[in-house]
Amino acid sequence: MSAFPDPRQLSIHDFTYQLPPERIAPEPLPDRDQSRLLVYRGGTITDQRFAQLPQVLPPDALLVFNDTKVVRARLFCQKPTGGLIELFCLEPVAPHRAIEPAMQQTGSCVWKCLVGNGKRWKTGPVTLEFMAEDQPATLTAERLEAAEGYSLIRFSWEPAALPFAEVLRGAGHLPLPPYLNRTDTAADAVRYQTVYAAHEGAVAAPTAGLHFSEAVLADLTRRGITEARVTLHVGAGTFQPVKANQMAGHAMHGEPFVVTTAVVRQLLAHAPRPVLAVGTTSLRTLESLYWLGAKLAQNPAATEETLHVSQWQPYETGPEVSTAAALQAVLDYLAQTGADALHATTQLLIAPGYRFRVAQGLITNFHQPESTLLLLVSALIGPDWRRVYDHALAHDYRFLSYGDSSLLLP
Repeated sequence: MSAFPDPRQLSIHDFTYQLPPERIAPEPLPDRDQSRLLVYRGGTITDQRFAQLPQVLPPDALLVFNDTKVVRARLFCQKPTGGLIELFCLEPVAPHRAIEPAMQQTGSCVWKCLVGNGKRWKTGPVTLEFMAEDQPATLTAERLEAAEGYSLIRFSWEPAALPFAEVLRGAGHLPLPPYLNRTDTAADAVRYQTVYAAHEGAVAAPTAGLHFSEAVLADLTRRGITEARVTLHVGAGTFQPVKANQMAGHAMHGEPFVVTTAVVRQLLAHAPRPVLAVGTTSLRTLESLYWLGAKLAQNPAATEETLHVSQWQPYETGPEVSTAAALQAVLDYLAQTGADALHATTQLLIAPGYRFRVAQGLITNFHQPESTLLLLVSALIGPDWRRVYDHALAHDYRFLSYGDSSLLLP
């Protein structure tokens, strides 16, 4: 029986701390791997540099990275009268809902967007002139309808043969976290991406990975520490504050993820040695993979439309499925459907009361007070999260996206 209350009854106000504004890192350090690394191992805290990570990892660990790539999702369009309207692309709606085909769409598309200065945008289209593939181009945006929290925007562009990915590369800005309160620079174009980013689709960086340099990756290989790559496209909901008094009133954002057959096999073969997630997005992907496998173990004939992990699925009672059986059920499903990767979505909320099935540790930055990410850290290391954060504050660690890192090994 868990010593924790039902996560739905938790109050986010119990997961707070005082974060002085000057402790939020406004810029990245000159070198990725020179950030500091707080190591929490079974209750003991030590201070290192990130470049030393390969030395302090369990030698038989499997590191799982999220190889999503941040897209330039902020667009500053101009009204005919000259005023600027900011459009923040959240997720595609038509003609594709999946991110990969949506990025290759040509001519026009519809996206959910956040709209800045929206009250000044009464009617009519707004436009944006830009350069793409060394030629002048024009993007036109029309608001189709406004809903709570977002608007549906139809984009069309000339030359129409450009894929939407090229439109965003030429016209867009990197969506830096709102708390940085500054526009993106040429340096951010490099440093707000991981060195291993591969698949475009995120609107926020998987920031735990920003510390990895080519030198650190080479050192991991030299020491025989194995790696795996998954893809979860981080959504803007990662910055969504919890406004409800109890977590039962908070709706988690959904995010698409992809895990290849080869990685599922790798995870199955690696047991019982430790699997460590690089970042909360990798961890949520690994644990979501278990819950999809548990679902498939009970219903092998599930369709791709039902491959979704809901927010409270882990906390509902049901027959226990072992991790090995769940991963094998995923492999069986992929073999049966002839697919080489699992494509699914997750709204998984990991909070105190959660029992981890795949990941045994986490590399992560320091998160905002009263955030679902802090709940996740507490689920992993229990009440010691306060000791970790008190230590980081007392020893001048830098916080949030461009801040320092921690290795959490409960």
